Amino acid sequence: MTTDEITDLLTEAYIDELETVMNYLTNAIVLDGVHAEEVKVSLEEDVQEELGHAQMLGERLKQLDQSPPGSEAFEANQHSLQPPADTTDVQSVIEGVIEAEDDAIETYRALHEAASEANDPVTEDVAVTILSDEEAHHTEFRGFHKEFPQD
Repeated sequence: MTTDEITDLLTEAYIDELETVMNYLTNAIVLDGVHAEEVKVSLEEDVQEELGHAQMLGERLKQLDQSPPGSEAFEANQHSLQPPADTTDVQSVIEGVIEAEDDAIETYRALHEAASEANDPVTEDVAVTILSDEEAHHTEFRGFHKEFPQD
């Protein structure tokens, strides 16, 4: 694995984290209903953590003599995490979060493997640190999915 492949993965993860911030923030604002409150609180808390992830990734890119991308490099990919037309459709948001976390977990595992192969322990550490957070988010939202009232 080359440094170019590592910086490509770091860049992809950076953009994904910023898209996640946008979608979590929007869903935390728009969701309505009795069952929405706990999910909204979790999303609001996760916004800060995901923003921190983007910052760590951007700083690692800078250390590797690369620049994190600006908004022109952004292409939306989290289609299942878009705010629902029915603002009480909390279940669709929960499912969207689980899908986004699945994607993030896959990305950080690939980044860890690439960094390991390239003997880049700093990037390995970044990947493991963020992977731990993403797996915790995934577990939390799997719990919401299990507990959410089924129609």
